[in-house]
Amino acid sequence: MGTTESLIIAPQWIGDAVMTEPLLRRLRARGERLTVGALPWVAPVYRAMPQVAEVIEFPFAHGGLQFKARRGLARQLDKRFDIAYVCPNSLKSALLPFLAGIPKRVGYLGEARVGLLTHRLKNPPKAKRPPMVAFYSALSGETDVATDRPQLHLDASDIEQALAAMGLQREAYYVFAPGAEYGPAKRWPASHFADLARRLDRPVVLLGSAKEHELCEEIAAPVNAEQPDKCLNFAGKTSLAHAFSAIAATKNIVSNDSGLMHVAAAFGVRQVAIFGSSSPLHTPPLNDGATVLWLKNEPTYQPPLDCAPCFERVCPLGHTRCLVDIDPRKVLEKI
Repeated sequence: MGTTESLIIAPQWIGDAVMTEPLLRRLRARGERLTVGALPWVAPVYRAMPQVAEVIEFPFAHGGLQFKARRGLARQLDKRFDIAYVCPNSLKSALLPFLAGIPKRVGYLGEARVGLLTHRLKNPPKAKRPPMVAFYSALSGETDVATDRPQLHLDASDIEQALAAMGLQREAYYVFAPGAEYGPAKRWPASHFADLARRLDRPVVLLGSAKEHELCEEIAAPVNAEQPDKCLNFAGKTSLAHAFSAIAATKNIVSNDSGLMHVAAAFGVRQVAIFGSSSPLHTPPLNDGATVLWLKNEPTYQPPLDCAPCFERVCPLGHTRCLVDIDPRKVLEKI
């Protein structure tokens, strides 16, 4: 028998992509050759997984079925794969493996895609859903998934090359990742990040997407006015691959519950992860070097945060106490 050729349909968010790594490690360990189909902004995550043989960048945009584009790509992939693992729960994500005629198609039930999948796992209700890493690892059909932890790897030479391009030296800086794609109820205030930057003994590298450049500038500008060049705003100015290298070589990273938080955890670097509207019980940074700050878990915090976690994009009560009340000095202690 030849090698089993497997296609993995990746999630569309960086954090979720990181959390699929243990699944891919399991599949590779049993001899499957892995090709990952991913959107361009997620593809660099899979290039930091040595078990992945090939990454296909999907030409799809956010939203819409884009049936014609999927059918065209399916024709190119026809007869190439034995199994497809569909990580997202959407109908459109299951469409490509179906159109490509992949004989075994594994995924969770949802969005009326019963006919598109041949091997269907029941989607647990949100209240009983396991942590996301175990949720993805269960697609392997194996059951000992509760302790899975993502791991990413970059060659040392690639890291050094990226640091040189960014003008950085290993462990001579801190990283801040102040964004959170989901919304402001997951973002520690910019003024708090700025206060923390002023107190640190090394320069701060700010990372994020082009959309987060302005947010990062809100942090960098007032600090640099007092301490020139203390903050380096790379948001939207560097590739995701270079951002990964900067994270892998940092002294410590401070972030919200975001994709870059999961990237840092998978590189095993020291980190402080700040949670507000979401829950570290569901998507924690799986890293022995991680400190999680979540006021919901602080017995001395009064009045208690009965509203958390609300999982809303914007604070429904208008105060975002869960984040505003995390003092920069408390974060400094943890660094």
